[in-house]
Amino acid sequence: MQRIGRTIVVGGGPAGLMAAQALVDAGADATVFDAMPSLARKLTMAGVSGLNITHAEDFARFLSRYGAAAPLLVAALHAFPPQALRDFCAGLGQETFVGSSGRVFPRAMKAAPLLRAWLARLAAGGARARTRMRFVGFEGAACVFRRADGARETVAFDACVLALGGASWPRLGADGAWVETLRAAGADVAPLEPANCGLLADWPQGFLERHEGAPIKNIVVTAAGATARGDMTITRRGLEGGPVYALASAVRAAGAEELVVDFKPDLDIDALAARLAKTRAKDSRANALRKAGLAPAAIALLRLSRGGPAPREATALAMRIKCARLPIAGVAGLDRAISTSGGVTFESLDEHFMLRARPGVFVAGEMLDWDAPTGGYLLQACFATGRAAGVGAARYLESLNPR
Repeated sequence: MQRIGRTIVVGGGPAGLMAAQALVDAGADATVFDAMPSLARKLTMAGVSGLNITHAEDFARFLSRYGAAAPLLVAALHAFPPQALRDFCAGLGQETFVGSSGRVFPRAMKAAPLLRAWLARLAAGGARARTRMRFVGFEGAACVFRRADGARETVAFDACVLALGGASWPRLGADGAWVETLRAAGADVAPLEPANCGLLADWPQGFLERHEGAPIKNIVVTAAGATARGDMTITRRGLEGGPVYALASAVRAAGAEELVVDFKPDLDIDALAARLAKTRAKDSRANALRKAGLAPAAIALLRLSRGGPAPREATALAMRIKCARLPIAGVAGLDRAISTSGGVTFESLDEHFMLRARPGVFVAGEMLDWDAPTGGYLLQACFATGRAAGVGAARYLESLNPR
């Protein structure tokens, strides 16, 4: 096959690999560079407990999960929606299934089989990979890398896709070191901040010895005007879990200092008060709360809520259970965040994800200024923007060398 141009993809995560796939499919000569010893380390880690690649809800609802970024991502997501990702996985011999919550997983559950099949397909299409190559900047129409031996290497390109990730879990390769380089290249970059992360709490002495690792099941949490439902877990540093992650960006942006917890979202106050009123007068509050269906860890959190000791009167106690105000001390840092808020603004890009200030350079994945909850939304947008940037780079190459 006659190649249409030299392309390099910087970053071997989901967005970078999908960009490389789009380039190879279009007939471009593509090489993937990554700073780590192997590709897609964060994807591999995400798959340890089950790789949730996307979500199966209808597209309009799916798109709404991206909030203010939805209009900016809609074209890429429409061009490569969840079903297209599932079909892509099936083409690699990795069938997917829909879980009870609508989340989509490979049948193997892990990332490794999918990644092995994908890398083999890329190699068969002529793509190459170079690892231990850290991006340090541009020199004209070339990227400069620092090799593992400390030497600098300059690699020329006709088109380049940057998919360097955000700054979460930096030990896996995404450290945000590219921010100043992109700003110097003329891009507007919003500050990188933690998203989809835990909330910090100052636990009293003795609390963790009894409750660290305990799950709090089926609750609704609210903070800074945002609400989410699910399970959370007490950790040494604070609170983790799906609904906590969903609120983290709002908590960070508002500087919120409390999390409001409804421990019994399926009961209204009157029904819960009636259940509490049935307990015997000689029951302690702890026994009354257990009989109302609260687990020991939930009772312990209720005791830490603002407003003084839990009231004894049934209606007042029901109101506390459904509106417990837990003090929080902020959000966990980037080193433990699942993803990153901030990045290259969409105003810096054209409709094909090319930097307006640097023609021929495209940006994809978590480098972009968007935010998404867990549940498959984050990965789906990384895949979709990676593909869009790869397609955009291929079109750019064809404009340079029309056939």
